[in-house]
Amino acid sequence: MAERNSPLGGAADRLAAVAVATGGAVTVAEVPFLTQLNVRALPSKDVNALQLGPDEWLIVGEPLETPGSSVVDVSAQRTTVAVGGSRVLDLLAMGCAIDLHPRVFRVGDCAQTTVAHAPVIIWRRETEFWILVRASFAAHLADWLVDAAQEFTAGD
Repeated sequence: MAERNSPLGGAADRLAAVAVATGGAVTVAEVPFLTQLNVRALPSKDVNALQLGPDEWLIVGEPLETPGSSVVDVSAQRTTVAVGGSRVLDLLAMGCAIDLHPRVFRVGDCAQTTVAHAPVIIWRRETEFWILVRASFAAHLADWLVDAAQEFTAGD
C-alpha cells in the first residue's frame, strides 16, 4: 500500500505556532485522513444513520421517489483543519461571510461557504470548528489562517 500524504503534512509546525503566537487565542491543526462519504438522493425527512458495528453504518429512509441514489467515497479530495481558541469567531469573521455566532450556528451545524475565498464545509464542534477544504485549496487556507491569526498575537 502506498504511503498517504496529507495536503498540509508539511505545515504542521507552522499551524502549531499559531497557538504559541496568539497565547492560545487561536489554534489551528490539520485533522488528516477523515473518511468522507457523499450520499445523494435521500430526499426524505425521515432519514436515519444506524451504526451496525464499529465500522458499519446503514442509511435508512422512506422509499426514494427518484432513481440514481449513490454513495461515493470523497475522502481523498479534502482535508480537515480544526480551528479553535477564544478568538476563533473573530478570526473566522475576517474571512467568512456567514454568522457563526453560537445563537445562530450551533454545535453540530454545518454549512457550505467560503473562508478566504476557498470553498469549504464548516462544521461547528463542541470546542472548535472543523473546516473541510479541498486538497487543492488547503495550502491557501492554511496560509490565510496563519496570516490572519497574527491579528491576535499575545500581548495585543
